Amino acid sequence: MRVRRLAAWTALPLAVTLGLTACGSGGGSGSGESDPNAAVRIEIAEPQHLVPTNTNETSGSQVLSALFSPLVDYDEANKPYEVAAESVTSSDNKVWTVKLKDGYTFHNGEKVTADSYLDAWNYGAYAPNGQNSSYFFEKIAGYDDLQGEKPAAKTLSGLKKVDDLTFTVTLAEPYSEFKTMLGYTAFYPLPKAAFSAPGVLAEGYEQAPIGQGPFRMKGTWQHDAKVEVEKYDAFPGEKPKVGGVEFRIYQQPTAAYADVLSDNLDVIKTIPTENLSTAATDLGDRFQQSPASSLQVLAFPTFQKEFSNPEVRKAISMAIDRDEITKSIFKDSQQPARSFVSPVVAGYRENTIGAAGEFDPAKAKAMYEAAGGPKKIELSYNGDGGHKDWIDATCNQLKANLGVECVGNAEPKFADLLTKLKAKESVGLFRMGWVMDYPSMENYLGPLYSSNGSSNYYGYSNPEFDRLLAEGAAAATEDEAIKKYQAAEDLLAKDLPVIPLRYGQNNFGHSTKVKNVEMDLFDRIDLLKIEAVK
Repeated sequence: MRVRRLAAWTALPLAVTLGLTACGSGGGSGSGESDPNAAVRIEIAEPQHLVPTNTNETSGSQVLSALFSPLVDYDEANKPYEVAAESVTSSDNKVWTVKLKDGYTFHNGEKVTADSYLDAWNYGAYAPNGQNSSYFFEKIAGYDDLQGEKPAAKTLSGLKKVDDLTFTVTLAEPYSEFKTMLGYTAFYPLPKAAFSAPGVLAEGYEQAPIGQGPFRMKGTWQHDAKVEVEKYDAFPGEKPKVGGVEFRIYQQPTAAYADVLSDNLDVIKTIPTENLSTAATDLGDRFQQSPASSLQVLAFPTFQKEFSNPEVRKAISMAIDRDEITKSIFKDSQQPARSFVSPVVAGYRENTIGAAGEFDPAKAKAMYEAAGGPKKIELSYNGDGGHKDWIDATCNQLKANLGVECVGNAEPKFADLLTKLKAKESVGLFRMGWVMDYPSMENYLGPLYSSNGSSNYYGYSNPEFDRLLAEGAAAATEDEAIKKYQAAEDLLAKDLPVIPLRYGQNNFGHSTKVKNVEMDLFDRIDLLKIEAVK
């Protein structure tokens, strides 16, 4: 869905003490001397893509965080600070000036310039290129001219080069949070070598992406096996403390957990549900927890007749006992969700879905039958994410409480499920997880539910929702923006295109061979802090 990042694995919700901290819970138990030349092994699922403007799920984002350095990152208060940018400024929230730090080079030696960003953003925004994150350039002037089968233009009129290290971004409407957006994957730069012609991505680039970050590719993307990166010595920013990273691709999280226990894998980003009750004993202080921004939902293909009635969707929501599944499947390590945004962002309100979030099987069945709900429900999910137990439990509840037939359907990989959804193939209800792209209430609403949202796989469209979202984006202050976003969320509560289920918490573990393992709010291991132990 993109963060902005679609999450492939089961995300476990926030601890009771939800803070706005940007990092995880710190180091591990390794006591040996650090080895700066060693490579560490981190579990991921198979990425869908490794082009920045086409990557909107967490495994691809984790890899790209090694290969690229963002313009901005976020401090412990979730406020942006400059990384690859020297400054990002505006006097009116409409025309923004981005100055780049000097000294950055791509891994092929090419100098990073303003053109590196303009070329990448124009490529991402141009509709015929079919980039998953094209939506994120919508706020830039000229975006509409790049849409459709035969666009009127190939480049964004709002992007202007000032000099080799400076460019301006003119937005269609003022947006006070534009600087905050720039930490997202879609805004990474691309080298000239990424293109075979202006605006045409070179064949094979995605198999060995060239970035300007702390690590560079080592070989090519070995699909369904691994992606390897090694330290880039010419990187001018904060240096990593390891010599490289092997992102090891797993289809089953239980296999990754077993490998961590035997020191054959260094980091598992999500402890499988079946291992939660023993993880503290198995791993000791190598079992880690920290706040996350993830949200798990069941989504409806609203374009299909049987799920087009909001009353059907509301009845299904009321037939699910979130609290029971949280307790029985997730061992009380999750927080049930009854809102569309995470508690980690400003503007969050408890229980915005109201009655739809109340477990009331009798009322749900009567409503479902009156609304003509289908006799059979299919719940699709990605089999590489550890979701089977809770999907089965949800199906059992729907069978018992609605009197329907319910079956779970596991797609082998998250990328497979996303591909089917993009093509609007029939998959029934489907499991989705969201990890924020940048810390804003808007990021939980726009990409997921606006009519042209990058991760709107349900076909939901409400012009009033789109209008409120646009008014929030153009608001002069955060408080004014939040009021508009909350009004938009209230519309979602009436239409219910998805059922919020659970908020996430990072529950991760590591081997005895690494220390200082931290996860951020975006479901990423901090690659600049992790250390290998001799």
